Amino acid sequence: MSEETKVQESAAAESQEAMDNFVSLKKGDTVNGTIVKIEDNQVFVSLGYKYDGVIPLRELSSVQLDNAADAVQVGQEVQLKVVSIDDGKEKLVLSKKAIDSESAWDTLQARFDSGEVFEISVADVVKGGLVADVGVRGFIPASMVERHFVEDFSDYKGRTLRVKVKEIDRENNKVILSAKEVLDAEFEQNKQNIIGGLQVGQELDGTVQRLTPFGAFVDIGGIDGLVHVSELSWQHVAHPKDVVTEGQSVRVKVLKVDPANGKISLSIKAAQPGPWEQSSGQFNIGDIVTGTVRRIVSFGVFVEIAPGVEGLVHISQLAHRHVATPNEVVKEGQEVKAKILDFNPAEKRVSLSIKETEEAPEQAPRPERERSERGERAPRGPKVELNNPNVSLSNESMSFTLAERFGDKLSKLK
Repeated sequence: MSEETKVQESAAAESQEAMDNFVSLKKGDTVNGTIVKIEDNQVFVSLGYKYDGVIPLRELSSVQLDNAADAVQVGQEVQLKVVSIDDGKEKLVLSKKAIDSESAWDTLQARFDSGEVFEISVADVVKGGLVADVGVRGFIPASMVERHFVEDFSDYKGRTLRVKVKEIDRENNKVILSAKEVLDAEFEQNKQNIIGGLQVGQELDGTVQRLTPFGAFVDIGGIDGLVHVSELSWQHVAHPKDVVTEGQSVRVKVLKVDPANGKISLSIKAAQPGPWEQSSGQFNIGDIVTGTVRRIVSFGVFVEIAPGVEGLVHISQLAHRHVATPNEVVKEGQEVKAKILDFNPAEKRVSLSIKETEEAPEQAPRPERERSERGERAPRGPKVELNNPNVSLSNESMSFTLAERFGDKLSKLK
């Protein structure tokens, strides 16, 4: 065999070996490849075929992508499906999303059945919610993103969320995900753990979360307790916003814990010194104080002389004159001066007098005729001192004197 023939046979063998190493492909095949280049928002993949395949942007993911690099990286091993082959034009179109979709439905169904929690990355923000690539297009409605209302989701793109499959419909290519269900479950578990550790009478630091007409909800470590409007302050509170603001740090006392219903009753005023404790030593019997009429009742009025400290002005202590009803003298909200008649902080009792702060009017003398008409006695002469030794009021002395006087009179008539 000539040298030329040997060279030709060797080249033919090498060519045949190279041809044997080429992958034989047809439309619909599943192949493995390596990403070698990302360019012009399309991905080039080496399959061991006689030329590289291309994954168009639309075939990378089940959700809309702005950049191919968001889905894959150079050097990454991927499984793909052959979409079309044109050897004449050396064009091989591949799809990643087709393979992802085939395996995704079984995985999602298993997660739905078990209630599994898994992580997703938010691929896009659309009208009404968020979109994630879970092998197929997964949609998270706005109402299922957070436990609270979110007005603007623009900064959620790219975020990682923990979700559960809420609804799955393979025939209609529909997958609904919920992050809120995961958060709700975690919240309830945390709530029960915290409630289990609470004790009535315990004092805690909290943060005012939201206000309602009937009170304020305060966060005490991941769960909210209610401070009823009557427990906000020792003073009367018309609306919680008059006392606290959202975000404000407050000290609260636990009044009641209801694990069965998950309710916690708190008090801000109970965690503070009471007005009666604060007023101890502030007032003394005989002091003249200024206060505000808070309530009017049939037997008198209650006057607030310090925040949360009210004293009673009995109807008899309203004025020097006779008072039929307290409304004749005072009105609610009126500022008055009063004298402290009795002060007992331990029993939360204060007795006050308004009339004691006013000078009593002088009484005019009654006319003589008026006295007679009323049957009153006329004024007597000088009072005789009973122990005067010069005056004798014995019956014997009185009889002698009268006998002398009448004896003289009778003798003249004879």
